[in-house]
Amino acid sequence: MARSIPTSTPAIALRFAERKDTALILAFVRELAAYEKLAHEVVADEATLADNLFGEHPGAEVVIVEVDGHAAAFALFFHNFSTFLGRRGLYLEDLYVKPDYRGHGLGRLLMSFLARLAIERGCGRFEWWVLDWNEPAIRFYREIGAVAMDQWTVQRVTGESLAVLAAEFDTPGT
Repeated sequence: MARSIPTSTPAIALRFAERKDTALILAFVRELAAYEKLAHEVVADEATLADNLFGEHPGAEVVIVEVDGHAAAFALFFHNFSTFLGRRGLYLEDLYVKPDYRGHGLGRLLMSFLARLAIERGCGRFEWWVLDWNEPAIRFYREIGAVAMDQWTVQRVTGESLAVLAAEFDTPGT
């Protein structure tokens, strides 16, 4: 049975994730990947996430939204850097609100929190990607003032291509 937010005012809490939340974060990642039709690409496991999020050199941070004590949404983000601005930025890698909690302002809560955090940390910008078929997300992002970077195309090297490119560094004459 689907759980919905009660009609009375729910208790909403936003908190930074801790190591003990690793399984929850992985569950959110898997739900998001299924929604994006990319579940086959998830290779992360709890140990890898724990090390990379809460180890000696954390690569990202996670914020969790709870409604009446139940995990309802999350955002995973990290800092990047703009040479043009000469300042770091805040990059949102993932934002996901569980279906039962959509339409109640949790996504907007996360985005406004991250915008405030970016300002508090001296960031020059706050940015993210969105799949071009995800019309509900695109509409939401336009509503909060986001602008598409239409002249930019994402480039990526992974897997075997990444290994081949890296091997060129060790090969004289390339």
